[in-house]
Amino acid sequence: MKVIDMHCDTVGALFRLRGEGKAGSLRENSGHIDLLRLKESHYLLQNFAMFIPLNRCDAPWEQVCAMYGYYKEELERNQDILAPVLRFGDIAENEAAGRLSSLLTVEEGGVCGGEIEKLRELYRMGVRMITLTWNFPNEIGQPNFDPGLRRKLDEAVESWQKCDPDTPAWERERQAAQAACNACMHTPNVTGGLTAKGKEFVEEMERLGMIPDVSHLSDAGFMDVLEVTKKPFVASHSNARAICPNVRNLTDDMIRKLSERGGVTGLNFCADFLEEKPMGERNPGSVSAAVRHARHIANVGGIDVLGLGTDFDGIPTHEELPGAQSMEKLWEALRKGGFSERELDQIFYGNVLRVYGDTLG
Repeated sequence: MKVIDMHCDTVGALFRLRGEGKAGSLRENSGHIDLLRLKESHYLLQNFAMFIPLNRCDAPWEQVCAMYGYYKEELERNQDILAPVLRFGDIAENEAAGRLSSLLTVEEGGVCGGEIEKLRELYRMGVRMITLTWNFPNEIGQPNFDPGLRRKLDEAVESWQKCDPDTPAWERERQAAQAACNACMHTPNVTGGLTAKGKEFVEEMERLGMIPDVSHLSDAGFMDVLEVTKKPFVASHSNARAICPNVRNLTDDMIRKLSERGGVTGLNFCADFLEEKPMGERNPGSVSAAVRHARHIANVGGIDVLGLGTDFDGIPTHEELPGAQSMEKLWEALRKGGFSERELDQIFYGNVLRVYGDTLG
């Protein structure tokens, strides 16, 4: 078994810990991913995202540069077992040398502030994939959350949380919060896509050898990326909306179109994107839900469109798949779900490796 995971937030999580004066290292930590567990679990390559939340950051560019500095320090400290991927050939060379491969990504294209030169600087840093938006509009395009509906959801949840659970008002406010949640999480953005600058960005990314990532992007933006690009692109951490109706997941039409382009979507381990629960009910996550999404995606788009994008260290812990050490458990569950060993090899690394071969320099 080999593993390629298209998305985790481990670097950002460790960077924030250091900013708080707390201990943590990429080599070994108590989060979802560390290098020792990656090696024990037969990882070939891990994408490490530099995630910058625009709503909580006054200087996104400076923040991503600081996070990059931390990433470089960790590469230096761990060069005995980890090496960067700057071109496709690096993956095989790193494997032959007995080292894990690290592909650096950015989750939030807004860090560039609409400046193409900053995009090129990210490429020079070694970034080879960019999630075009997170949950807020930027100069590139719009996310799949309506800002007004998201605001109403936040207000409804805050009002509910202020209620005494032993009063009738608690259930009334819970129901209001549930309705606001359904409106926000089930209403895709089908009109606000890429901006003119966003289309320029995506075209330049393809020219440079950077992969556009449409996870978080609006439905309209997905179609714009499809129109603007010629090479494969990815949804690094998105599931099937037909199985779980959250707008963070892909419609069947998107899955088919992504497959036709030669792209891949990465199975996301976030419990709320795998299976919805009523607001207030605990959602621990289940392997069976992950298998349902995998089977649906493969049935709709073919086995070539499915990969892994765990979202580890960016999501609440999935109790049945709590970290990098869980990959053999997922493999066995998918095998019991009817996937052949050849198909499992494609899901766990082969399909993503093919996309990297088609896109990286």
